[in-house]
Amino acid sequence: MHPVRAKKHLGQHFLNDAGIARDIAECLTDHGGYKRLLEIGPGTGVLTQHLLTDERFDLYVSEIDTESVDYLKKHYTQLDGKILEGDFLHMDLEAFTGGQPMGIIGNFPYNISSQILFKVYDNKHLIPECAGMFQKEVAKRIASPPGSKEYGILSVLLQAYYDIEYLFTVPPTVFIPPPKVDSGVIRLVRNNVERLDCDEKLFKTVIKLAFNQRRKMLRNGLSSLAKGREHRLFTQRAEQLSVAEFVEITNFIQEVQ
Repeated sequence: MHPVRAKKHLGQHFLNDAGIARDIAECLTDHGGYKRLLEIGPGTGVLTQHLLTDERFDLYVSEIDTESVDYLKKHYTQLDGKILEGDFLHMDLEAFTGGQPMGIIGNFPYNISSQILFKVYDNKHLIPECAGMFQKEVAKRIASPPGSKEYGILSVLLQAYYDIEYLFTVPPTVFIPPPKVDSGVIRLVRNNVERLDCDEKLFKTVIKLAFNQRRKMLRNGLSSLAKGREHRLFTQRAEQLSVAEFVEITNFIQEVQ
């Protein structure tokens, strides 16, 4: 019997395989030389125990489940003062780090995994590395190149600033309770792009509008922004375009507005 009851509304599936937990912990490269590491959703510490032994990092954990927090406080005294009780999505990461770089890792709850990645994107100036486990479908989407059916909004946004690698697949049988789908472990490592050569707010808008009608030509989704003007890429579909091509279209749209 697992020591903490899994709550469906929190999307909890507790990893129950020490070998896989170790493999996830060991995928961190400490790219960018960050010291502070935040684990999201540690649960009962299956991944935490491996991270605590890595002398490269000063580990903190973010946990919303009060039962898990009580378990961690009792069994991991090394985390005294380093358990952040509450919702990671509401954390002020700038205040938490003092503007210094930080890494993020976790066996991420399926129900907020995309929101976690959007928060990573919004705080890319603070996060040189993010690694961990997602629902396989999400992990594949983030790592997929242009031209694949999985490629989407988050793929473009994150690939603009991160080199992303799909590392390995994890079966449902190693979780309590087992999810209905496979999981996938990915690693995001910050690239050398400080800022894109375009208006980044407009870039985000263009991507969202383009993928809202992903099966249609870009002309359909972007006609209102382009004021009826044509661009050489407007006969393509959103999933076919690289980051650089989305930058090109963003600059075109800015010029015609």
